[in-house]
Amino acid sequence: MLKHWKPLKILSCGAGTPSTTLALMACENKLAGQPVHPLVPVYDFIIFCDLHAEPSWVYRQTDFIAAACKRARIPFVVLDADLYGDFTRNFGKARVSSIPAWTIGPDGKKGKMPRQCTCDYKIKVIDRFIRRKLLGLKYRQRAKKRDIHAHEMHMGIMADEKRRAKKSKQTLYKNVYPLVEMGWTRSECFTYNKETWGLETWASSCVFCPFHTCFFFRYLWENEPESYDKARHVDHLMEVNEAVPPLTSSLYLTKKHKRLYELDPTDCRDAQTFPYQGRPIWNGF
Repeated sequence: MLKHWKPLKILSCGAGTPSTTLALMACENKLAGQPVHPLVPVYDFIIFCDLHAEPSWVYRQTDFIAAACKRARIPFVVLDADLYGDFTRNFGKARVSSIPAWTIGPDGKKGKMPRQCTCDYKIKVIDRFIRRKLLGLKYRQRAKKRDIHAHEMHMGIMADEKRRAKKSKQTLYKNVYPLVEMGWTRSECFTYNKETWGLETWASSCVFCPFHTCFFFRYLWENEPESYDKARHVDHLMEVNEAVPPLTSSLYLTKKHKRLYELDPTDCRDAQTFPYQGRPIWNGF
């Protein structure tokens, strides 16, 4: 719990390319003793939720951020949010947090499930930590008036995806998007991470996120067997088990509405890239 109340500036850090940029900019500001990056504050806390199912590069990037924060004396917090464990233990047996799986109904109609996982395993987990550990609120205790929209939640959304920059629905915070204000794209974030800190960064997300390209799943199959096994396990559960409550549609991880083992090389030519020094760089998604 905080000894003295103050409005908090917190970074929700997924440890992908853009949130890594914000975390490292905050560290640079602190180490320099001046606002090298004026729109990025020295955060009171940088918070990472461990979903237990990120590709290896995300954990490498997390370790790098943690080390930089330690040098800059910025609190870096890792919260346990075992989405993978909860999903694989309970799918087919009980309700689970909905992931945005692709669907095909008996009539052949295609659709997509709602996404609840981000809210359940990031937004709510961070909110609970702030309420209980930082503000000292008890379970179901209402926030004090001074806390209502008093705090800032910073997020690594970039200028090239500013459509995702929305107002907060939470009681305590207002959302802030420094990279949108700065006009920084993924290419600029990658360049900063690499050329200022020597860190090449890729996107952050669960290995079984249905928003991934098919290229991503093939990359895991070829290069990250442990991560691929986790994605394949979720894919298998959705193939052989019935969701709770029951659905008439079949669920898939891939946009092609295929099982992972059914993907062929022609399906996996959908890699997403951005330019860096005149050459395309895969974004990790």
